[in-house]
Amino acid sequence: MKVIRGTIVSEGEGGVYGERMLNGCRVWDPHRSKFPAAILNGAPLDLSSDMRVLYLGAANGTTVSHVADYVETVYAVEFAPRPMQDLIEVARRRLNLVPIMGDANRPEVYGCFVEAVDMIYQDVAQPNQADILRKNLPFLKKGGIAILMLKARSVDVRRPSEEIAEETRMSLREMGLTITWSGTLDPFHKDHTCMLCVKEA
Repeated sequence: MKVIRGTIVSEGEGGVYGERMLNGCRVWDPHRSKFPAAILNGAPLDLSSDMRVLYLGAANGTTVSHVADYVETVYAVEFAPRPMQDLIEVARRRLNLVPIMGDANRPEVYGCFVEAVDMIYQDVAQPNQADILRKNLPFLKKGGIAILMLKARSVDVRRPSEEIAEETRMSLREMGLTITWSGTLDPFHKDHTCMLCVKEA
């Protein structure tokens, strides 16, 4: 990851969501994107130019655009029509970004468009967040990285966030994933926990 004066940035064309520029690079705002928030909170995350990424819950393309600045290919899955329009516009300026309109709960529908990937980034705030990741694990290479951005309040607003997080960690282990790091995204994103996992070889 590229850091300029303590600020995480990516090299790419600006103007995606009004992001600031620093020395010709795009500032990756941790208040707008969970990826840099996790890094600032200690997650050992990195991206490289030879990586292929499956991004679930691409929304308007804020985080996806930064990821695309770093990696070889991003397959960006989004279900809602309005954010998808913005995502397509982002993809016009990033030819390595493949926008896919689809339901992350149904990977069999878009599977024909996706190659084996080195990383899955799951940011779909639904009650079955861990199960969505499980359904998409066949795309992930052995030894690949799975990132779950867990939004506890989307699972159950009545239960403590840490209780939901621990339950989710147990589910990930049952999927054959090894959790290498887990931590909250406070103060950048409330009630969010990042779980960094590796698919066992």
